[in-house]
Amino acid sequence: MALIKSLRGFTPKIGENCYLADNATIIGDVTIGRDCSIWFNAVLRGDVNTIRIGDRVNIQDGSVLHTLYGKSVVEIGNDVSVGHNVTLHGARVDDCALIGMGSTLLDNVVVGEGAIVAAGALVLANTVIEPYTMWGGVPAHFIKKIDPQQSKDLNQRTANGYLMYADWFREEDSKQPSPRSRVNI
Repeated sequence: MALIKSLRGFTPKIGENCYLADNATIIGDVTIGRDCSIWFNAVLRGDVNTIRIGDRVNIQDGSVLHTLYGKSVVEIGNDVSVGHNVTLHGARVDDCALIGMGSTLLDNVVVGEGAIVAAGALVLANTVIEPYTMWGGVPAHFIKKIDPQQSKDLNQRTANGYLMYADWFREEDSKQPSPRSRVNI
């Protein structure tokens, strides 16, 4: 079961039909919308400021979302995919964006609607990524414009895939015996 921890008077709020992996950690001032999935070893630390996540968002394995006390928050729109091992620190990610595996987004970054941050990118603080563009590199820089329909198709395919994967895990979890009924050999 995921670790869901209240802190400083804030209790995480989890929307309907969300999948939380067994070792996902969600702390403090965190709100997660409907149909989201928070995967293995993901950490959403709303201990020092707010984390708000829209609907149909997937936060993949090993990702860390955190903020800067009194200065930055994490805001994620709808239909966003946050790849494996991403660090999102006080950034805003608008609807239908895709954040590639292993990338790092620092405080006050804004990722526009339908934008793609390439795997391994380092997006420096205060960077504004325009809608329907691709950025990558260390430090991240503009690579190219993206056709809005192509972006929508890619990002929705990824988001819908994670809805399906979450259903697989929920189905499998329902078949598992409770920990008390397991027999140790």
